Amino acid sequence: MDKSILIVGAGTFGLSTALELAQNGYRNVTVLDRASEIPSSYSAGCDLNKIVRAEYEDGFYTDLALDAIKAWKSPFFAPYYAETGLVVATSDNAEEKARSSLSKSFSSIAHHPGFPTGSFRPIRADQDLRSLVPQLKGAGTDGWTGYFNKYGGYARAGRAMAKIHTECERLGVHFVLGEEQGHAVSLLFDGKRCIGVKTASGKEHKAAHTILCLGAHIARLLPSIAPQIVAKAWSVAHLQLSPEQTKSMAGIPVINCRDLGFFFEPDAETGLLKLCAHSGGLTNYEPTGKGIGSRMSVPASSSDKTDYQGRIPREDEDKIVKLIAATMPQFSNLPLMRKFICWCGDTADSNYIIDYVPGTESRSLLVVSGDSGNAFKMLPLVGQWARHVLEKGVQELDHWKWKASPEGDPNDIHWRVGNVRDVKNVVNWVAEDDGKN
Repeated sequence: MDKSILIVGAGTFGLSTALELAQNGYRNVTVLDRASEIPSSYSAGCDLNKIVRAEYEDGFYTDLALDAIKAWKSPFFAPYYAETGLVVATSDNAEEKARSSLSKSFSSIAHHPGFPTGSFRPIRADQDLRSLVPQLKGAGTDGWTGYFNKYGGYARAGRAMAKIHTECERLGVHFVLGEEQGHAVSLLFDGKRCIGVKTASGKEHKAAHTILCLGAHIARLLPSIAPQIVAKAWSVAHLQLSPEQTKSMAGIPVINCRDLGFFFEPDAETGLLKLCAHSGGLTNYEPTGKGIGSRMSVPASSSDKTDYQGRIPREDEDKIVKLIAATMPQFSNLPLMRKFICWCGDTADSNYIIDYVPGTESRSLLVVSGDSGNAFKMLPLVGQWARHVLEKGVQELDHWKWKASPEGDPNDIHWRVGNVRDVKNVVNWVAEDDGKN
């Protein structure tokens, strides 16, 4: 298998694809990324941890996620997976959309044969939650309802990506990194056949097959995908715990309150406890210059204008502070740190896009994108799906086909709670040294 393969983007989808190809005899694989190291800071996967769970409203993804959990337990991935289980609940103030989404998600797993017997425990009262997680000492969980699912947990995201990078290099994958050498700025064509990309340095990288795995950044290089991929971001912050505090919270399940946010057990090595605020997401719309009213949402950090990193909206910080007070008031005096907004590639129907770009010939340009903020759990499997399309020459699954006229409203995703806000309309931002707690 000597045909040249060029993968643009060394994030979750790009690394998974590179590993899969290298493990299956492809000997001429090159990966470009504008970051200087892996995990790439331009990838949503460059993170402390990500939830691994199989709850979906669509049973199609439940089955895939169960396969992914099995893969996370394989010898290669097992060091980066923690099966702590997860609590999924809504507070007593949750809107109906949050309660309905939780109910639909649970219905996809409640009687699924892929779950071991005894995987689930209902949470109907505060004492149910406290018996499961005695470390949660706050009174704010009164009225929480939902369930505990012990068959799931989280992945050590950045560490898993670094491991894949090392393994890819061992298998002969060539990586080109950096803002000049690895930053693809334009596609190259010979007629309707994509022959590669040009980077910011001016160098041309040519290949028989080009695979775009750019996540939220993809519309920069491929504007025609903008109606399908909307860059959205969510707020992340951390607490720095002492060794004693870290030990006291070790082993807790992922706590996911669908109307407030979620958090993980603290990282054993660093003592960092990560929290995220639930919302409809943040966009960054910019005009495309291709017709009146035409626009696309791309990560603000790639626009070379205003950089929103290192701060989060006050509204999101308020949710995180409320979540801490409700569950872990013993840490309410600690300042929030390492604040940032994490960009993902959102689709209106929450399906991935793993398909050839229409109008291109010779299977020359393949897209693997549309993570919708919840795809990291599929890291062990995405490469298989990409390789299947590459070798088959066609995407046979309707779920993952290119959609010229995507259905649904990207500002009203059916399972998300909260309004979508554009970063330019958010007035009150909170930086590292400007917290309330």
